[in-house]
Amino acid sequence: MKAIVFERYGPPEVLQVKDVDTPTPEDNEVRIAVHATSVTAAEGMMRRGDTFMSRVVLGLRRPRKRYRILGIEVAGEVESTGRNVKRFRTGDQVFGFTGFKLGGYAEFACLPEKSSLALKPANLTFEEAASVVDGATTAYFFLRQLGDIRKGHRVLIIGASGSIGAYAVQLARHFEADVTGVCSAANADMVKSLGAAAIIDYTTDDFTKNGQTYDIIFDTVGRTSFSRSKGSLAVRGLHLAATGNMITNCLLTLWTSMVGRKRFIFKVSVEKKAALLFVKELIEAGKLRPIIDRRYPMDQIVEAHRYVDTGRKKGNVVITLGRHGIPARGQGAPADKDTALKKR
Repeated sequence: MKAIVFERYGPPEVLQVKDVDTPTPEDNEVRIAVHATSVTAAEGMMRRGDTFMSRVVLGLRRPRKRYRILGIEVAGEVESTGRNVKRFRTGDQVFGFTGFKLGGYAEFACLPEKSSLALKPANLTFEEAASVVDGATTAYFFLRQLGDIRKGHRVLIIGASGSIGAYAVQLARHFEADVTGVCSAANADMVKSLGAAAIIDYTTDDFTKNGQTYDIIFDTVGRTSFSRSKGSLAVRGLHLAATGNMITNCLLTLWTSMVGRKRFIFKVSVEKKAALLFVKELIEAGKLRPIIDRRYPMDQIVEAHRYVDTGRKKGNVVITLGRHGIPARGQGAPADKDTALKKR
């Protein structure tokens, strides 16, 4: 099979399409013919080996062999199953999260049947399904499971036009919160269309100086700190952080749980099975929609990573794998306007 492989840390050019062995599913695994995957900021960080913690997992000097195929979001068709698999059948259309296993940047990927995997929403294409996996489930994990978001909460979402933020805005509105999105002016209309009642342009305005307070500040992109945002939190307000230095963030999470009433919370969202089912239900009910900025075919993975590295993507960047009959539309061009903004 063909896969996108990186054998050293570095710029997008370290990614190469190569022929590798097709994986064989274990007794408890399914083998998925991957139709679509994505490029996230997290994969860019892994490719670069940006943090010490990522190198501890992936490999200190170079990525270990088992981690040389990136890809955390997949959508495709179950091509074969291990003999003990009962949850899925051959031919099932699925979408899911590979977690620490990685491997989505390939024509085939094996995942345990009990992993973060679910039947694909019936009203989404494979491209759209791949684009919602990590962003939507991470937003749900932070806002609902950690933040206990409720009707009437005032919620500030930093990075509201990104792959997590775009779904955080929609989910916060679903839970009837009052949403303010922080993004650039260029993305303001899109974020408003997702449900934000107000927009703060981070290039010209500082939310810490506007006199407003929020029950939840959700920083999806690591643009601020607890010390800066603390004054903008309501009594017992929460600062939720989806990214940042893992050791520092874990220590701050522990410290604020013991001292004061305003809290900082950082955790890693890995188990996504229940969240996927919740997201699937919302999508099929027309209450959550995918946001795709650009699509690239597999052989343009370097260009896709270059674009994501700019930090300017809106929602998600999708990689299509044409072998399985999914057309690689646009050759890296922006997604159709009606696909990105239409209401389902």
